[in-house]
Amino acid sequence: MTNVLSFKFENTDEDTVTVLPCVDGVGLDRLVADFEEAADYRDPAGGYGGLVPSFYRFGPLPSYFLGQEAPVTGDEQGEIYLLSCDCGEVGCWPLIGHVRLRQDKVIWDRFSQPHRPSRNYESFGPFVFERIQYEQVVNALVGYDDGR
Repeated sequence: MTNVLSFKFENTDEDTVTVLPCVDGVGLDRLVADFEEAADYRDPAGGYGGLVPSFYRFGPLPSYFLGQEAPVTGDEQGEIYLLSCDCGEVGCWPLIGHVRLRQDKVIWDRFSQPHRPSRNYESFGPFVFERIQYEQVVNALVGYDDGR
């Protein structure tokens, strides 16, 4: 079974847009929060929110979500921030994942919370998308690169 990617856009103020990835119509922030609660990860933590392109230079969002920009913390191609903190800052409380491109699929896996390296996200995901649908959705992000 494959998943369907979409994005939800919220204006946090007149000049700031939040871009929230959704899997099968559910915000990734909700999916990971539910996973963490079920895994009993209750140590003090931040909350997740969408990405704020005007706060962080992701590069062109279509290529960013294809894993073609520089890795965000390590040196492995395809490593991206999928969520930021609910305050909008990726350095505060992000969810990191890896984007893997296949001939007809795009896979999100190997999730991590860098501020809680002992947490195991191995059973979160993977999320597998049809490449054509995925590329159509991420290509529609053109113009949101600067937070408009």
